[in-house]
Amino acid sequence: MAPLFSGDINLGHMLTIAALACMTVLARCFFFISSKPWVLPGWAQRGLQYAPIAALCAVIAPEIVMSQGQLIHTLQDARLYGLAAGVLYYFTRRGGGHSVLGTIVAGMALYLPLHIGLGW
Repeated sequence: MAPLFSGDINLGHMLTIAALACMTVLARCFFFISSKPWVLPGWAQRGLQYAPIAALCAVIAPEIVMSQGQLIHTLQDARLYGLAAGVLYYFTRRGGGHSVLGTIVAGMALYLPLHIGLGW
């Protein structure tokens, strides 16, 4: 396999990059190409309402239950207690008001002393 930065121009790599660039432009401009207004079906609009929270869970959940690519094996992990504090705050507020900000603050208020102070 040729090194990536050998100084030579590889035609296959250049064609691949050009094809990916064209596909990206087409995918992003797809909605502007049509002359008619385009509306998502109701089921797709409902599904997109859950996309941000699903993405957030997909990013945060592994960070909470894993360390160095392995599941955590001890209860001396500050992330678990921060999570518990955040969940407790959110459900006591019943999701109203500034519950997301409060959840973050409550979780971090417990996480940081345990992590920095005790080294968990």
